[in-house]
Amino acid sequence: MNVYSLSTHTLEGGEASLGDFSGQVTLIVNVASACGKTPQYAGLERLYQKYKDRGFSVLGFPSNDFGRQEPGTSEEIREFCTREYKVTFPMFEKVGTKAGKGQSPVYGALGTAAGELPNWNFGKYLVGKNGEVIAYFSPNVEPENPKLVQSIEAALTS
Repeated sequence: MNVYSLSTHTLEGGEASLGDFSGQVTLIVNVASACGKTPQYAGLERLYQKYKDRGFSVLGFPSNDFGRQEPGTSEEIREFCTREYKVTFPMFEKVGTKAGKGQSPVYGALGTAAGELPNWNFGKYLVGKNGEVIAYFSPNVEPENPKLVQSIEAALTS
């Protein structure tokens, strides 16, 4: 499944094609503003700043699936991410990540491709330039974990 063949909406509600990221390496993350793992936003932004000029992006998908830790509106999410973590990477509409009726097609595709879905906030899917999922990293893997960074660097050079 080519993740870059899917479409979604921006955090502000506009149409968005993940095809805009075709040819890049992306890290797709289900994020939340009121989670113990929320400080990972800082590491995600550092990764984005470090590698964006090499064809890398972090794609944030807010989700309220785990502990109702993303209850805010799109405007509240944007304001929080900008104020607290200076987030500049692309953010998309709030989505359902869990399997079932409310699941986002993006997360349906990611789960099928990787063989697993996030079990909490800040699950990370590394997607290659061709739109195929390379690896899934659990919420406990910090953004600047050496294994994750090595995987990003390998994908950027392949």
